[in-house]
Amino acid sequence: MGAKALFFFALLCFSAASAFAENEEDPGLVMNFYKDTCPQAEDIIKEQVKLLYKRHKNTAFSWLRNIFHDCAVQSCDASLLLDSTRRSLSEKETDRSFGLRNFRYIETIKEAVERECPGVVSCADILVLSAREGIVSLGGPYIPLKTGRRDGRRSRADLLEEYLPDHNETISAVLDRFSAMGIDTPGVVALLGAHSVGRTHCVKLVHRLYPEVDPALNPDHVPHMLHKCPDQIPDPKAVQYVRNDRGTPMVLDNNYYRNILDNKGLLIVDHQLAYDKRTRPYVKKMAKTQDYFFKEFSRAITLLSENNPLTGTKGEIRKQCNLANKLH
Repeated sequence: MGAKALFFFALLCFSAASAFAENEEDPGLVMNFYKDTCPQAEDIIKEQVKLLYKRHKNTAFSWLRNIFHDCAVQSCDASLLLDSTRRSLSEKETDRSFGLRNFRYIETIKEAVERECPGVVSCADILVLSAREGIVSLGGPYIPLKTGRRDGRRSRADLLEEYLPDHNETISAVLDRFSAMGIDTPGVVALLGAHSVGRTHCVKLVHRLYPEVDPALNPDHVPHMLHKCPDQIPDPKAVQYVRNDRGTPMVLDNNYYRNILDNKGLLIVDHQLAYDKRTRPYVKKMAKTQDYFFKEFSRAITLLSENNPLTGTKGEIRKQCNLANKLH
């Protein structure tokens, strides 16, 4: 074997060894990632979510919204939690994040985990696992989720419009955006079932009430909406809102699908979901069978939680969830 051939053979071996070492160092997302480094991590997060829910019921809605607003924007890396700096705007402070709150309680959970295992558990995993426990608090299914995410170092506020589906978009655009994350049509229908809980701020729906009431709305439901949203231009500081589901507002269930089939969906995307030929069959099936809704919801949340995470040596483990370590 000539000198040149030997050189290329050695280079090939080095590349293979490097790739093997990299894979050894980075298992990616796995079940029970912290079993050796912080075996109590998931139990601590579960207990903290339960305690917070007892004191502040709306925290569960926040945990559920967090996973969507963080993981849908390019990567599930807790960029949502970062505060603004002189150089970058926080995702939390953009118009698209209107109504998001309770971020201080993520810090409460992080502090509890840090007391047990300093510098081990990422904010990205805390965000995802708190969403899982929030879903359980709301009567939804328990979803086994992988861990091992690491935290991003920068806000993705400049990317929100590109990645985050919007309630005023066409159903085609919403399906396309979720499809880019690997979530299919029944998965999208199930994810929007999160509108079964919580509330919609009047600023998001007044265009369906003023200057003319949207004829697609159930006329029996309109007086309640007008009562809750009496102003054509709502004062955002007044916190005017309508409950997404008047029947079971604190329970994640399939009542949402029955509501939208009865034209009681608050958002345009809710109405489109019920009547578009691609989504309507799944809406009807979920309205009829809660088990089917939960199965598809669990599958979609799993896919969302695994969207392009940072693992291995990428990113960092933040000391504090609202600050990158270099600013800590």
